[in-house]
Amino acid sequence: MRLADVPIPTTTAARAAEEVATAYCSAALANHSVRSYLFAVGFAEAGGLQPDLELLWVAALLHDVGLVAAFDNVSRPFEVAGGDVAWVLAAGAGWPADRRRRAAEVIERHMWTSVDPALDVEGHLLEVATGLDISGSRTGVLPQAFLHEVLAAHPRLDLGAEFTERLEDQAARKPTSAACRLVSAGLAARMRAHPLEAD
Repeated sequence: MRLADVPIPTTTAARAAEEVATAYCSAALANHSVRSYLFAVGFAEAGGLQPDLELLWVAALLHDVGLVAAFDNVSRPFEVAGGDVAWVLAAGAGWPADRRRRAAEVIERHMWTSVDPALDVEGHLLEVATGLDISGSRTGVLPQAFLHEVLAAHPRLDLGAEFTERLEDQAARKPTSAACRLVSAGLAARMRAHPLEAD
C-alpha cells in the first residue's frame, strides 16, 4: 500500500469538509483528520472492508471540529457537536436526510470504545484509525512504510500537547463524556509515549 494509491474524494461535500477543517482547525488537528482518513482506508484494505469513501472522508475531516472554539458546544460532547457540523455541511451539499444522519453517526461513534464493522463500517474504520493516531493502538496492522509515508506528508506537529489540552478541557466541563473517559484512562501519558511521535 502506498499513499499515492489512496483515493481522495473530490465531490462538493468532500471539498467543503476539507475547506472547513483547514479554515477552523489548527495545522496539527487538520493533519490528524487527514491521517485518520488515510489510516482508515489502510485498515479497510487490511480487513477486506469496502467503505463509502466520500462518507468516510467527510466524517474524518470533521470528526474533531467540535473541539475548536467556533463549534464547541457548551454542554454536548465534542463528537456530537462535530456530527452536527457534518449534518449541516452535508445538507448544504444536497445529501438526503439519511446520508446526513450517517455522517453524524460515524463521527459520534468514533468515540465509542469499539464499533462493530457489521453495524457501521465507516464508524468502525474511523474509530480504529483515530485510535491508532491518538492512542497508538494497532500500529502493527498497517505497513510501516505506509505509516512513515503518511507521517511525512501530514506530520504530527504538536498534536500530542494540543489534543491533550483540548480533551482535558472537554473532560473538565463535560464529566460524563467519552472525552472524560479517555482523560481518566491516561490519555496524556499515552500521547507522550505514542510510537509515532518519534517518526
